[in-house]
Amino acid sequence: MRAAPTPVLKDLVLVGGGHSHVFVLKGFGMQPLPGVRLTLVCRDIHTPYSGMLPGLIAGHYTHDEAHIDLQKLARFAGARLLHDEVVGLDPEARTLEFRERPPVGYDVLSIDIGSSPAKNEVPGADRFATAVKPISTLVKKWEDVVSRVLAAKGAVRIGVVGAGAAGTEMTLAMQFRLRNLLREAGHSGEPEFHLFSSAPDVLPTHNAGVRRRFARILAERGVHVHVSSRVVEVLPAGVRDDQGRAHLLDEILWTTQAAAQPWPGESGLAVTERGFIKVHDTLESISVSYTH
Repeated sequence: MRAAPTPVLKDLVLVGGGHSHVFVLKGFGMQPLPGVRLTLVCRDIHTPYSGMLPGLIAGHYTHDEAHIDLQKLARFAGARLLHDEVVGLDPEARTLEFRERPPVGYDVLSIDIGSSPAKNEVPGADRFATAVKPISTLVKKWEDVVSRVLAAKGAVRIGVVGAGAAGTEMTLAMQFRLRNLLREAGHSGEPEFHLFSSAPDVLPTHNAGVRRRFARILAERGVHVHVSSRVVEVLPAGVRDDQGRAHLLDEILWTTQAAAQPWPGESGLAVTERGFIKVHDTLESISVSYTH
């Protein structure tokens, strides 16, 4: 006789296909928990691994090498996969609200949705700049940038706003890829890169040795570094900084400090001043108490 199926005792729902949930899915696939029904909710079926993004942009990795197939991973974990975007939740009723499908209930909820670009504070950034996050959107737009650069008759001026690790890495990766592609296409010119830092140096959160080395590398690579230059407005053809200086640019990449997605706070969860979910040391929301 076939054994009776194990009844569902707990509904564990994972919102987002970030790194943490990838490991949760892998763990469930290797060692399932009887009585736990696992559900993954994700906006993108193929999620990019952020640590490999500069290598993908530079052309060192293929799309498949730098992306995780969440559909295949969910199948391995025995999880339901809901391809949709969460727009809200009801902590009391323990239900999730979606952009397209009806609400879904949960017993335990894990949120791994990452951040959004903090562009709203700067006029014009939403319309005229390409944000690093979400990464899936950047990858698609980057290919458009590549096509425009290859089709351009003159040198294209590319600006990167934010000179932290992301901005510095992306600047060097884009320059490497475009130089190679232009040479392969028989073009003699190359793009002109501008990197904007609101601090007096690049990589302001890193130690002095790292800052010196990358300042030297950027100079050797011909990148125009604008320090103490906070971008306060993005225009159709460039940016304006807090010193009133205008910089003409053809493409603008936005890599400044990330912002929280709004729906957790709008749903009643306690959030920080910047909108991120407030948690205990256990990473549980301070707004919800769970029975273990």
